[in-house]
Amino acid sequence: MAFFGSHKYSEEELVAGCISNDRRAQEALYRRFFPEMMRMCLRHTRDEDKAIEIVNTGFLRVFRKLHTYGFKGSLEGWVRRLMYHCVADYFRENARYSHFLVFEEWDQVVPERSHDRFFEEDILTEVRKLPRMSQQVFRMYAIEGFNHSEISEALGISEGTSKWHLSNARQKLKEQLIAIGFTTRTA
Repeated sequence: MAFFGSHKYSEEELVAGCISNDRRAQEALYRRFFPEMMRMCLRHTRDEDKAIEIVNTGFLRVFRKLHTYGFKGSLEGWVRRLMYHCVADYFRENARYSHFLVFEEWDQVVPERSHDRFFEEDILTEVRKLPRMSQQVFRMYAIEGFNHSEISEALGISEGTSKWHLSNARQKLKEQLIAIGFTTRTA
C-alpha cells in the first residue's frame, strides 16, 4: 500500500510533481522504477545491501536532475542511465580497496601494450563505430543490463536477432580494439 495513497501518474505528471517536490509523485516514481533498477544493480553487485545503497543513491541523483529530463526517449531509460552511472561510480570509488587483493593463480606478466592504456571513453569511441543496431543491442545488453527478451521488446526484433547483433558487436569490437593496439590475454 502506498504511503500517500495510490494515484496513477502519467510521465509528465510524475516529472512535474517531482520537480515541484511533491512527495506523492516522488514516491510514485520510486515505486514505479525501484524493482527494475534493483534488478539491474543486483546484476552488477550480487549483494543486496550494496544494491539498495546504489539504488537509493541513484534515486537521489534522479530527483536532483529530473529538471534536466527533456522527454526525449523514455523516462525509464533516462532513470536507468543515471542508475548505471551510480553503479559505475560506486565501483570506481571502491576500486581503491581491490588492489590489495592477490589472485596468485592469475598473476602473469602483462604485455606492455595492455588494456591499462585504454580508458572507458576509448572503448566507447570504438562502440560508437559499430553498425547502428548492433551498437544499440550491445549498449542495452552489456552496459545497461537489459536481457535479450527486454531488448527484443524495446527494439521490436526477435530474441534471436538480438543475440545475433550482440555476437556481431562483440566480434567487430574485438577486431577494432586489436586494430588500435589492444591485446587480449592468451591463456
